[in-house]
Amino acid sequence: MSNRILLIEDDAATADFIAKGLGEEGFTVDRVDNGRDGLFHATDGGYDCIILDRMLPGIDGMGVLGGMRAAGVATPVIVLSALGSVEDRIKGLTSGSDDYLTKPFAFAELLARIRLLIKRGSAATAAPETVLRCQDLEIDLLARRVKRAGRAIELQPREFRLLEYLLRHAEQVVTRTMLLEGVWDYHFDPGTNVIDVHISRLRKKVDEGFGSPLLHTVRGVGYRLGKAG
Repeated sequence: MSNRILLIEDDAATADFIAKGLGEEGFTVDRVDNGRDGLFHATDGGYDCIILDRMLPGIDGMGVLGGMRAAGVATPVIVLSALGSVEDRIKGLTSGSDDYLTKPFAFAELLARIRLLIKRGSAATAAPETVLRCQDLEIDLLARRVKRAGRAIELQPREFRLLEYLLRHAEQVVTRTMLLEGVWDYHFDPGTNVIDVHISRLRKKVDEGFGSPLLHTVRGVGYRLGKAG
């Protein structure tokens, strides 16, 4: 059964772009173009994720979000907005959204964030994983051990956290913004090469000396852990 997405977006071109892309990825998408109808559909339930534009006619996105949460609707919400300052992002996140993506955005990043929220919701009801694997790479979260092809790999704490994040999203494209938020707890870009440095170090440890590389750069988007191609 495909995941159901509610798209609340009043800009027709943006809505067409998102709906077409999600449809091609196998999602079922319901569309509304105003806050009042959006709140009605959101509180009706049955959705795996809601994409919510912040600037809407009728009731704005923050009003929709507040109404949903007041009604006890826990469906994960990604807020889309042209308002991208740190203060705007913090307001969106503290108002009850699960993620905040500024316009313009890459569809690959929106897709990755949707899949992450849906996966996180499913994992919340399942037993926690203690061992993560991707091909011959394995990380034991309890013992804090990493092995590839049976060979132990020593990682620094931040490298361990970075690898854990990548393994939890194996075979998926992970953007730089996602890494800043998920590994460094930054909800803004510090303007440094901290990600490049840690990815380079991690790549040397998990790829050099092994048969095929697992950590790949997706040019202009981010990184992916898994098979080539």
